[in-house]
Parts: sequence; structure tokens; C-alpha cells
Amino acid sequence: MGQQAFFHAPHGGADFLGIRRSRGGETEIVYDDGVARRMVWRVAGKPQDGKLSDALRTAVGSLRVVPTLYDELKKRSISIERVAG
Repeated sequence: MGQQAFFHAPHGGADFLGIRRSRGGETEIVYDDGVARRMVWRVAGKPQDGKLSDALRTAVGSLRVVPTLYDELKKRSISIERVAG
């Protein structure tokens, strides 16, 4: 993964989704609602950056970010495991 990708909700919400590398080198997805909820998932395997970025971009643009994120990852056959939150 060459770059980190971060997305903010375009509809005026404080929702945030990002891709990062953990200290162990695994790819992680971070979600923060800007108020009380922060969640982190570890991505299984090596997903293609474009697929993962597209899924996050679509999810953060919806009003129900987390359910849409799960749907978009499932469509793209990207497996995740919740680590925090």
C-alpha cells in the first residue's frame, strides 16, 4: 500500500473513514463519527488499494456509514476483523 487514504462525509456530518498501516504492517480501516464512536478493523490479506478506497469513498458518502461500509466491502470480497471500538 503506497498511500494512505482518508475520507470525510460530504453531507456535513463529522463521519471519517481512513486506511492506515498498523505498527505490524497490516492494513487497517478507521471510522470515527466525530462525537463518541471510533472503530478499527484489520483487513485480511492484501486488498487492492483501488477497491478498498472505492468502498470507503462510497460508504462515507452515505447517511449510514458503517452498514454501507460492510455492504461495500462484501461486494468487493474484502474480509475484515474488528480490532477496536
